[in-house]
Amino acid sequence: MDYKMTIAGLERHLPLCKVTDDLYIAGFIMFNDVEITKAVAAELLAKAPEFDVLITAESKGIPLRYEMARQSAKPYIVARKGAKLYMQDIAKVEVRSITTDHIQTLCLGKDERDVMEGKKILIVDDVISTGDSIKALEQLVETVGGNIVGKFTVLAEGEAADRDDIVYLEYLPLFNPDGTPIKAHEDRETHPTMSKSE
Repeated sequence: MDYKMTIAGLERHLPLCKVTDDLYIAGFIMFNDVEITKAVAAELLAKAPEFDVLITAESKGIPLRYEMARQSAKPYIVARKGAKLYMQDIAKVEVRSITTDHIQTLCLGKDERDVMEGKKILIVDDVISTGDSIKALEQLVETVGGNIVGKFTVLAEGEAADRDDIVYLEYLPLFNPDGTPIKAHEDRETHPTMSKSE
């Protein structure tokens, strides 16, 4: 089973993946998809406020952050999943993602902290669902003295579309085991690309 949708003007078929017996999600994977990575980066940047640095968690959305950094000529930071040997003066927070079966630790070292301190930071993710990853990134940015100017994502999944603090390109429903979308948001049928922050 898959779910067909249009993202940044490009049609994609997203595979449905089992989370529980009663819940499936559509897998949005940008790895190897240069065309959509370039397209969504441009669309997100067109909506972005002025910023100095992009940040993301170490995740499958890293190519998007790289492309946004390339198009904007701004630096990007990756919060690593666990402390690395090269890191000093480490800031860290714990996070649980809907697509991961265990608690993870996101870390920044002194080099990353120095780049972010006092700067306008744009948090970016490929999909926001529960919001736990974004919350962890917010905590990290605040810890190192950065100023968050926006939280952006390609897809807002399920109830994340009701948030008024994120900007997204498309709404992504959750799914029943038979592959039918769970209709939690009636207005999504008529305004599937509407961003709650616009």
